[in-house]
Amino acid sequence: IEQYVETVLSYIRLGSGINDFVIRRYDLDPILRQAIRKYSRLFILRKNRLNYSPPDLKVHTDEKWLQFAIEHLLSNALKYTRDGTITVYCVDNSVIIEDTGIGIAPEDLPRVFDKGYTGYNGREDKKATGIGLYLCREIIHKLGHSITIESEVGVGTKVTISFDTTHFDIE
Repeated sequence: IEQYVETVLSYIRLGSGINDFVIRRYDLDPILRQAIRKYSRLFILRKNRLNYSPPDLKVHTDEKWLQFAIEHLLSNALKYTRDGTITVYCVDNSVIIEDTGIGIAPEDLPRVFDKGYTGYNGREDKKATGIGLYLCREIIHKLGHSITIESEVGVGTKVTISFDTTHFDIE
């Protein structure tokens, strides 16, 4: 319930035209660790393994909003991975969250960031709102970063947030 309330409040804040972005240079490791810690009980309950490689990366971002996006991506990875592995690591100026979950159907991939789109997995799960990945993309873009997703049914999903852009879309 807490996550759904946070998602709704973030949706309202982001759409209000008023932002509270505070762009600074942050060490990425504490942001990732806090997000992982939030879901540590779910990792245990769902019997998922976590592979975490602490990054030595500093990024220009807003800590609160980036953490919201990362938490949502971890939540999705946990929701769609049963007794599997979730891996969080960095390559160059990107953080990658990869899982060995059920994956996303190829026909759903082009639309997963569309507002309200739940796709096959969301209809099966009956708990998806179609707002989470849309919010992640909006937040990531407003922060001047980029987000991509790759997936294969039965193999898993890989989400990449790249911090190598210098444009900040802050109103």
